[in-house]
Amino acid sequence: MRLKDEQIARLAERLLEGLTAAGLITLKAERGKILDGIRRAVATDIKGEEELEKEAERLLEQTLRSMGSGAGIDRHRMLKMIKDKLAKDRGVVL
Repeated sequence: MRLKDEQIARLAERLLEGLTAAGLITLKAERGKILDGIRRAVATDIKGEEELEKEAERLLEQTLRSMGSGAGIDRHRMLKMIKDKLAKDRGVVL
């Protein structure tokens, strides 16, 4: 999922506001520092997901080349299977 920095910032704001309003968290640090932490965590997660997607596409291409033309293969389904396997192996939640 591609998100711009502004979108990540808004997501962090809404997440912090929601958690605070619901009484699920109590801020023990400056709000700005907490927002920075949330933004970094979200950005890191998105980057990890993008890298996993690229790796899955590379493995799919490699697999299709080794099989010849890859005719009759549901490319989308196979890509999802590879992504799911990589995510499971790496402990990533998609």
